[in-house]
Amino acid sequence: MNRMPSESLPHVRTFMGWPPAGSVWGPYTAAVRRDVAAVARLIAEYEPVVLLAGPGDAEAARKACGGAVGIAAVPVDDLWLRDSGPVFVTGPDGGPAGVDFRFNGWGGKQDHPRDGLVARRLLEEYGVPRIEAPFVAEGGSLETDGEGTLLVTESSLVNDNRNPGRSRAEIEGGLKELLGVTEVIWLEGVRGEDITDCHVDALARFAAPGTVVLSGPPAGAAPDVWSRVHERARAVLEHATDARGRSLEIVDLPEADLAELGERGEDFLGSYVNYYVAGGAVILPRFGDRRADERAAAVLRDLHPGREVRAVEIPTLAEGGGGIHCATQQQPAT
Repeated sequence: MNRMPSESLPHVRTFMGWPPAGSVWGPYTAAVRRDVAAVARLIAEYEPVVLLAGPGDAEAARKACGGAVGIAAVPVDDLWLRDSGPVFVTGPDGGPAGVDFRFNGWGGKQDHPRDGLVARRLLEEYGVPRIEAPFVAEGGSLETDGEGTLLVTESSLVNDNRNPGRSRAEIEGGLKELLGVTEVIWLEGVRGEDITDCHVDALARFAAPGTVVLSGPPAGAAPDVWSRVHERARAVLEHATDARGRSLEIVDLPEADLAELGERGEDFLGSYVNYYVAGGAVILPRFGDRRADERAAAVLRDLHPGREVRAVEIPTLAEGGGGIHCATQQQPAT
């Protein structure tokens, strides 16, 4: 049976995508490239990083990232490798395999013809066997403890924009078979409020087996659709048990306070839960709310003992509705 390892286990490399010229970022392309380069260079201090870039964009990627970051000639439409790239698993023989979840632009919200082929092309480039999933999902919608438990949001998977006519039970069965999990914890999420239909990797993550870090609004924030999402997620997690029968410890990680950040767009993502575990480090965003930034670093330091906690500013990435985890995809060491 396949098995999806925990992100906290060693990686062969981290994959990222280099936003191409003429992308959806338009006049913000140069700015978001600076964010991608900053994240890539930081992760490269801890493990190998490979940027996917089309022929016309590879030189700009090399210049921005330097020799510490590798380039693979795989064209992309956008930078979100967590969603367009393959989800790596360990196969029954102990070797690597990659699940291609047939990325379709988050339910057809954007046109991504090259990104729809990224998983296949990346796996071919690195000689990793490909497993085609029988339904559509994104890597950001899947969070595992590595011990048989999977966290997902119903809003992003049981959705006609990805899997018309598919039931929750049918999708759960497919996830268990593809990823080798035995317990799927379904959070409600919310449809249509962001491009991902509420991916779990900005809401709740396993810091360790039995421990979930949960995003939430800053203190004093007015109730809104997202505070209800967080409240409902907490209610589910408080009563859930994992694949080994354990109740879950929930650690709250409040988001950055928009009042401390100045004007931000409607797509801005201020979630610290969208961090990335790489080598001996935890890479998390720094938003500019000093109190929240410092609290997030302290919480994650406690949750990931033995790892350095490194914060990096990602102003344009965050304005685009994503974060560091969204922009990365790990290939686990087998």
